[in-house]
Amino acid sequence: MTTAGTRIALADREGGPFSAWRVPPGEARRGGVVVLHAIWGITPHIREFSESLAEHGYEVIAPDLLDAADAAWPELNTEPAILDERMALGEQAAWGAACLPRVQTAIDALEGGPVFVVGFCFGGTTAWLAATRASGITAVSAFYGGDIVRYRDETPKVPTILHFGKTDDMIPLADVEAIAGAHPDLPIFQYEAGHAFVAPSGHHADSARLSMLRTLQLFQRSGGSKGEA
Repeated sequence: MTTAGTRIALADREGGPFSAWRVPPGEARRGGVVVLHAIWGITPHIREFSESLAEHGYEVIAPDLLDAADAAWPELNTEPAILDERMALGEQAAWGAACLPRVQTAIDALEGGPVFVVGFCFGGTTAWLAATRASGITAVSAFYGGDIVRYRDETPKVPTILHFGKTDDMIPLADVEAIAGAHPDLPIFQYEAGHAFVAPSGHHADSARLSMLRTLQLFQRSGGSKGEA
């Protein structure tokens, strides 16, 4: 079933406006998912990924974590010429910590049923912080969050799984081991892939497929069963 997303306007609890991508469920609603983007913003990949989750029955909101409410969204999935600028925004946002008011607003906007969080890269770290600090979520799946190691002393309040590529040249194996050492019972999956293996820039089909299967299984085990349409 094809789903159609729309750009919406939201405001955090202090009235700060921001935009988000919302996709209604394509079948009987299982719950809601907040999708947290990589450093590049609400790219075509993030919008398409959100629509793929909607086809599984989830209402999806992907909040713009870093940009002004009226900013144009990127037409490309990556744009190396502006990487330094984007990384500066990430640093200003404490690698996700300062974005949590927007994340919480997106969570609160998904009324009815369980709410899950998925994040990639910058958004993967932000998803980890949502698991440890946010309220109203049921489970979290975080992909190649390069700065999770900074916040490894925080403990998720909900079932959380992490995904890393074994050949990721942006996330040292020592960082993954440090996270595992701090949380020996946390499911940390490693794949025969590099960075961004779900995204077009580093796509690795087998790793993307398996990690998404594990993510959907986590959601289903945590209460994402079919409800009323």
